[in-house]
Amino acid sequence: MSVISRLREDVHAARTHDPAARSNLEVLLTYSGLHAIWSYRVAHRWWRDPLLRLPARALSQFTRFLTGVEIHPGARIGRRFFIDHGMGVVIGQTAVIGDDVMLYHGVTLGGKSQGTGKRHPTLHSEVVVGAGAQVLGDIVIGRGSVIGANAVVVHDAPAHSVLVGIPATTRSATTAQPPDEDGWLDPAIYI
Repeated sequence: MSVISRLREDVHAARTHDPAARSNLEVLLTYSGLHAIWSYRVAHRWWRDPLLRLPARALSQFTRFLTGVEIHPGARIGRRFFIDHGMGVVIGQTAVIGDDVMLYHGVTLGGKSQGTGKRHPTLHSEVVVGAGAQVLGDIVIGRGSVIGANAVVVHDAPAHSVLVGIPATTRSATTAQPPDEDGWLDPAIYI
């Protein structure tokens, strides 16, 4: 895929995920999460060459200064990844992120150990992580799962889960709840 095609795909993903996006030009010029992802891609390419690891880290830190988003160049990130609002997002070195994943501001994909090896989470494709959520350790979050705002996730979750709370508990996203007598759904199932 060419660089221009990838940029177009990223802008389209941003417009798909953010109803406030009014134009491609606005997204291209003003979305800090998108700028952080583009910088990450350059840094990640450099990171794969052992001689360029210091410049890769320097670029990631400079991008953190500019955007408020810290993505370690060693992380592996799929296509159409979108960070909404961006500020305060941290993605650790051994994190793995699938395609069509969306993070809100303040999310941490962090480690729980000082050891070497895989110590950050793996998010399968189509995962959404709410604002302020902390996903910690070498855990796997299944495809299509949703992590609620401010949840602290420290255990694996199967596909299509809803994770909420501190520590997060897992609910099935397919569990349907009928509306109450006034026609309202319990908002707790969507948090």
